[in-house]
Amino acid sequence: MDNYIVSARKYRPSTFRSVVGQKSLTTTLKNAIQSNKLAHAYLFCGPRGVGKTSCARIFAKTINCLNPTADGEACNACESCRAFNEQRSYNIHELDAASNNSVDDIRTLIDQVRIPPPIGKYKVFIIDEVHMLTTAAFNAFLKTLEEPPHHALFILATTEKHKVLPTILSRCQIYDFSRISIADMVEHLQYVSSQEGVTAEPEALNVIAQKADGGMRDALSIFDQVVSFTNGNITYQAVIDNLNVLDYEYYFRLTDAILSGNVRASLLILNEILGKGFDGQNIITGLAGHFRDLLVCRDESTLVLFEVGASIRERYKEMAKHCPDQLLFKAIELANTCDLNYRASRNKRLLLELTLIQLCQLTQVAVDDKKKALIEPIAGTNPSSQAVNSGQPQQPPQAPSVTAAAGAPQVMSTHMPSSVPAPPPSTAPNPARKTARPMGISMKEIGVEKPKQQTVQQATTNVKEVVTPFDNDSLVREWDNYAATIDKKVYLKNTMINCKPTLQENYYFEVAVHNPGQQEELINNAIHILPFLRQHLNNSRIQMRVRIVEGNEKHLAYTSTEKLELLMKINPTLGRLRDEFNLTLD
Repeated sequence: MDNYIVSARKYRPSTFRSVVGQKSLTTTLKNAIQSNKLAHAYLFCGPRGVGKTSCARIFAKTINCLNPTADGEACNACESCRAFNEQRSYNIHELDAASNNSVDDIRTLIDQVRIPPPIGKYKVFIIDEVHMLTTAAFNAFLKTLEEPPHHALFILATTEKHKVLPTILSRCQIYDFSRISIADMVEHLQYVSSQEGVTAEPEALNVIAQKADGGMRDALSIFDQVVSFTNGNITYQAVIDNLNVLDYEYYFRLTDAILSGNVRASLLILNEILGKGFDGQNIITGLAGHFRDLLVCRDESTLVLFEVGASIRERYKEMAKHCPDQLLFKAIELANTCDLNYRASRNKRLLLELTLIQLCQLTQVAVDDKKKALIEPIAGTNPSSQAVNSGQPQQPPQAPSVTAAAGAPQVMSTHMPSSVPAPPPSTAPNPARKTARPMGISMKEIGVEKPKQQTVQQATTNVKEVVTPFDNDSLVREWDNYAATIDKKVYLKNTMINCKPTLQENYYFEVAVHNPGQQEELINNAIHILPFLRQHLNNSRIQMRVRIVEGNEKHLAYTSTEKLELLMKINPTLGRLRDEFNLTLD
C-alpha cells in the first residue's frame, strides 16, 4: 500500500501560478526575476499557512533555473530544477530559526555563504521563523545580511514581524502576505476535491474555509479530516457535525424569535443550543456575526463583504428585508457587549438569557422610540398624570437631582421592574384613563403580544400591592446583605457599611451621610438598592431619603486635608512641624 500524503503537502504550490490568494506578491516577484532586479534580502511576513515558505522555495528555484519560461516560471526540466524537485540541490539551504537560534548556528550559516553555488547563479538561504533568533544571533547576522557576496541571497520568513529587530527590517525588502479570502479557498478546495474524486457541497466547503480563518494549510488539513469522516461525500450537515460548528438554522430561528418579540422561544432555542455542547461565548459571537451579515445584506453595495454559499446568501437577503438598520445596530451592540462581559460574568447563562431578552424588546422600542424604558408609576406621586389624562405621549422620567446642601434630604422614588410589583395608580374615576396605556409591564408579559386597546382598570387587576411590615433591624440586615454583594464599586460598599438606614413612617427610611460624594453615590445606585430591599423585605412601598449630617454630628475624614486637620487636632506638634519646614500636601 502506497504511503498516504496529506493534501497540504501533496498540493503545495510548486509554481507562482499555483499560489492561492497572493497574486500581487507573485506578480512582483516574477517581474523582479524577468527584469533581473533582485534584492539581496527579502522578508516574507504574514499569518500562518498563507504561502510564505512556499513562495520562498518557488522564488529560489526560479532564479536558479537555467531555462526560465517567458512568463517568469521555472522550466522544471533543467538540472537545477530537477535537483530542487528531488531535494538534492546545494543551491538552496533552509534553516529553522526556532531550533537553530544561537550565535554558533548563525556563524555556521555565514561560513556556508562564502562558498559559491555549483550550479546556477545564486545560493539562496531561507530562514524560517526568523523572529525566534536571539538578539545576539541577530547582531551576528547583521553585517553579512547587509553586504553578502554577490552570489548569496537571503529570504527570511516570519509570522511575527514586530519581533524582528528594526536593523534587520531596514536591510530587507518586506512582503506582507495577506489572509486568503474565503472565495479563493473554496475555489482551491473544489480543485482538490476534483483531483481526489471527492464530492463536496459548496456550502460545506464554505464552512471549511471559514473555519480555516484565512490559512490554506489549515483548510486542507480540515478537508482531509472531513473526507475521512464522510468517506468521500462531503455534505454541509456532515461538516458542521464533525467540526462542531453551529448551524445557520439556529441563528435564523433566534432572529425570528427576536423580530416577533418572543422571549420564551428565544430562551428555549438557547437551551437547545447549549444542550448540544456549544460554548456560550461562541454562541454570542456567532449571533453578532449573524446580525452583521444581515446588515451588509441590506444594501447591494455592501454585499461584497458577505462571504457565504449561494443558497444561504438568498436566505440572508430575504430575512434582511424584515430587519431595520436601527434594530441591527442595537442588536450588534448588545451582542458585542455580552461578548466583552462574558468572561468576567459569574452566571454566564443568565448573561446570555438577559441579552436575548433585551434583543426581543428591540422590536417594541423600534415601534415607538420614545418608550425606550417602561417605568411603573408611583402611588400618590405621578408627575406624568397630566400627560396620561390628556392623551399626550409620556416623556421618560428625569434622573433625580442632587442637592449638596448639608441636612437636605434626598427622597428616592424610583421604581424599576422587579419581582415585587409597584403600588397601583390612583383608582379615581377619570374618563381619559379608559384609553390610556399602562405605564409598566411585568416580566411575565415580556414577549407576549397584547391588543392595542387596554384600559388601566384591566392592568390594575393583575397588579397587587405588597405591604409586609418590617422593623429597623430587618432593614439594616438586608442593607448589609446588599453591601456584601458589591464587588467593583468599593466607594459605594464603604458608604453602605459606614452609613446605616433608619426606618421612619410610611416605610420611608433615611440614610445620614458625611459628604456630598456619599450622597451622590447612594442616589445614583438607588435604582439597584431599592428593588433589592423591596424584594427581600416583601414591601413595595419602601422609599429612601439621603441627607448630609449636620456639622455637630459625627464627622469622618475622607480627603487628605481633612485627615491632616484631624491629626493636627490630636497632635498639635504636626502643625508646628508643617510651619517650620514649610510643608505642603501634594
